[in-house]
Amino acid sequence: MIEAAPLVLLIEDDDGDALLIQECLNEAGIAGDHVRWHRTLADGRGALSEAPECVLLDLGLPDAAGLQGLTALVAAAPDTPVIVLTGRHDRTGIDAVAAGAQDYLVKDDLTADLLDRSIRYAMERKRAQRTSLQLREAQLQAAENARLERGLLPTPLLRSGMVDCATYYQPGLDHAVLGGDFFDVVETEDGRIRAVIGDVMGHGPDQAALGVHLRVAWRTLVLAGTRDHQMLAGLSQLFDAESGGAGGFVTACDVTIHPDGRTAVRVAGHPAPLVCVDGKTTYLETEIGPPLGISLGLDGRWTDTGGWPETRGDLPAGSSLVLYTDGLLDAYAPAEQSTGLGIEELIDATDACAASADAASTWIPIVVGSAPARSVDDTAIVVITRRSDGADTAE
Repeated sequence: MIEAAPLVLLIEDDDGDALLIQECLNEAGIAGDHVRWHRTLADGRGALSEAPECVLLDLGLPDAAGLQGLTALVAAAPDTPVIVLTGRHDRTGIDAVAAGAQDYLVKDDLTADLLDRSIRYAMERKRAQRTSLQLREAQLQAAENARLERGLLPTPLLRSGMVDCATYYQPGLDHAVLGGDFFDVVETEDGRIRAVIGDVMGHGPDQAALGVHLRVAWRTLVLAGTRDHQMLAGLSQLFDAESGGAGGFVTACDVTIHPDGRTAVRVAGHPAPLVCVDGKTTYLETEIGPPLGISLGLDGRWTDTGGWPETRGDLPAGSSLVLYTDGLLDAYAPAEQSTGLGIEELIDATDACAASADAASTWIPIVVGSAPARSVDDTAIVVITRRSDGADTAE
């Protein structure tokens, strides 16, 4: 017998058949207070609001002929198992199962044990069906996520052993598999290392798609030989076109590292990089321009560098440049400071890694794992290390 009596909805217009079925239910351990009996399909559909765990449905109702009642019930409550009651030994029951019923029973053959077993099996089959559907949906979502990740998480295009590069990406806690964070690293034919990291405002598939567009556009512009100081302007034009004037903005940091270590950093509203030199980490002091998509009335400024400021410096051999999105800062922001940026805390954590003299590729899991919290925002990290003179293999 059924151990925990489920709530059963019986839709049957014949009083004699209804009495027989209720007697069988009672013998199966489903007492009268666990049975809701209605004579019409309309009344039965109204009783679905009580969330019955199984429906016993007669196919010969005053307001539904043949499989019409079954089709209507399955559409109204797709997660509720339905057992069809028929008075004939023919294909009616088989057709009902094909139309969505979990089982069918011939009234003349009905017994308490048969009804008990049919209800239990119908509930388990429906539960297994739901689980299988959820698994299938999860698999499809995972496949879609993998396709998006391949777009957002490129393989750095490095032609020589000038630098080592380590990257990291982690979606936020809102289960939006990918947000708008994007990055890329390319070594040009003349030996320059070009890198970008950016963050589209917001989360979700629209922002992820826009991040992919911007990343692919950036790599295309680099490989096409676009001048470095024109890159942010190109991305800004693409953002305006792709966003369709819907608002929002994109922060970005565009970097050039020359073979002799000379660097140029262009920042559009993005957190500035960290620089690790001789085991000491510092925050790169840069002039910051407006995010892409936002006009601050600065037209006419930085005209010689494409409309965004350019900070120049040197990256000595053996030193590292750390690019990141604000999700990492959120993870390091002091809990007691609702507006804390977490910059000093991030510098301290990175400094400890840099002082260890371990390969920069080992820093990322330590820096991420040392954060006092996990950010609800997406997090992207790129560590570029200019290798020491004479190095010819990756660390």
